[in-house]
Amino acid sequence: MKKRLLSNFVFLFLILISSLINPQQIKLKIIETSDVHGSLFPYDFINDRPINTSLAQIYSYVKEERAKKDQDVILLDDGDILQGQPVVYYYNFEKTNVPHICAQVMNYMKYDAGTVGNHDIEPGHPVYDRIRMEFNFPWLAANAVDVKANQPYFKPYTIIRKANIKIAVLGMITPAIPNWLPKNIWKGMQFDDMVATARKWIKVINEKEKPDLIVGLFHSGPENEIKNYDEGKREIENASRLVAELVPGFDVVFAGHDHQVWNEVVKNPDGKNVLILDPANAARHAAVADVIMNYDSSTHEWKKEIKGEIIDSKNYKPDEPYMKKFSPVVDEVKKYVSKPIGAFTKTISTRESIFGDSPFVDLIQKIQLELTHADVSFSEPLSFNSEIKKGTIYVRDMFNLYKYENFLYTMKLTGQEIKDYLEYSYGNWFNQMKNENDHLLKFKTDSTGNIINANGRPQLAVPSYSYSSAAGINYTVDVSKPAGERVTILSFTNGKPFDLSKTYKIAVNSYRGNGGGGHLIIGAKIQQKELSSRVINSTQKDLRFYLMKWIEKKKIVTPESLGNWKVVPKSWWEKGKEKDYKILFGD
Repeated sequence: MKKRLLSNFVFLFLILISSLINPQQIKLKIIETSDVHGSLFPYDFINDRPINTSLAQIYSYVKEERAKKDQDVILLDDGDILQGQPVVYYYNFEKTNVPHICAQVMNYMKYDAGTVGNHDIEPGHPVYDRIRMEFNFPWLAANAVDVKANQPYFKPYTIIRKANIKIAVLGMITPAIPNWLPKNIWKGMQFDDMVATARKWIKVINEKEKPDLIVGLFHSGPENEIKNYDEGKREIENASRLVAELVPGFDVVFAGHDHQVWNEVVKNPDGKNVLILDPANAARHAAVADVIMNYDSSTHEWKKEIKGEIIDSKNYKPDEPYMKKFSPVVDEVKKYVSKPIGAFTKTISTRESIFGDSPFVDLIQKIQLELTHADVSFSEPLSFNSEIKKGTIYVRDMFNLYKYENFLYTMKLTGQEIKDYLEYSYGNWFNQMKNENDHLLKFKTDSTGNIINANGRPQLAVPSYSYSSAAGINYTVDVSKPAGERVTILSFTNGKPFDLSKTYKIAVNSYRGNGGGGHLIIGAKIQQKELSSRVINSTQKDLRFYLMKWIEKKKIVTPESLGNWKVVPKSWWEKGKEKDYKILFGD
């Protein structure tokens, strides 16, 4: 009898120990940030003001979840951390003798893995090669391939273990980088199709690792406009949803790059659910996958329940120890951006640039023409709603004047290609107006013709940074005519005749010069592979650096419209501008 009781006790004890070692249910909370763009602290260094969203608030949420004993937390980042706020620019190019602030912050937060974004490639090899060595977590990009080694330049995937669960995280970057960035910035790499890459590495992961859960961490948006996908033959910018729907094996796909919020379930080829999450940008949100793993002893497999949610960081206070640790950095960068560089005699705003010729864009045009001695300059409002006030201009203002770290190219284009470039730009920019009561701007509309709103704002047909205008030539844009027939080039601004058959020098940023936005490839009909041969020279540093040096040299600057292009009919333009200004900006 005693032996029997002892035997039963031992049996129950072994079951208890087994359940502790191999629990029947495990809860995971996978938290993703993406497109943080330097929003490390609750302070806008560009506009010199506190803000209520940043990684400091996200970290408060992460700590709160890590404190819960009934779940394990995984923290992931989906790229584009090295561009945006001046704090990252400062550590990219100015203060390079210490660990990068992004590495300091993300190591402190104990990220488990990250994926490389296109704006992380943008600062160049010295920056991203350095920071990936400083991270205490793997930086992933399976489809960024080292052309010599024929292996991923960054780590393709990582394995994370929580309790007795094995989680595989496969990272990929948007493959459209060669369309935007100069080749020397990504020298030695090629960027492969995401679907083909996913098929390859899912097979490797399943055979080698046999994971219980597979997560995609893709710096690429879910929304894709390609209807007839030809695998491996088109490098699609936003392919996260395509991967989820076409490649079996993923349980969760975390997306980014598009600055949109997504929380959606799609079906893969096996009919299984795949959760797609995207937290938009600037640490305003975190995307969260709540995963419950239930062990089925009859099949010896884990059954998964997965739900998604989007967390608003503004609902959390900045973590106090985090802020205390990094307060010296905040103070140092505030001092850096507060350095005066010159003065403007009037206030300029990108709001005017949305509707026509403006002092804001023409200041950039003027500087580009002076720097390159080109015949024609192309530029655009890189920010939708930015303002630089008259008076003293500081380093911080340069990030409003020029948002991205583009280089400045001098290229060769024919007169016809210049016209076609502009036709493409204005075809996407302005609506074909039927009368003065029509919309001037081209908006995204639904099937009933109503303007689509997203993130609290009416959606333009293309982002405002695609509104490329020209300087150095005089021309008109007739919005009563269809796209492709609107631009009439009258002459050069100096009075010389403009010839469609002649070749001219043009000044353009490297994003546009590499094909970004389609102005040169679709508009001017220049093949992608031919663009590099059109480049006469390039600046060695980003354009913002040269803009700042130009202002420092001039000391006092009066920004003015060049007045070299006009929208006609004038009365239609005026009425349409008034109508659409109210839609975009209110009264």
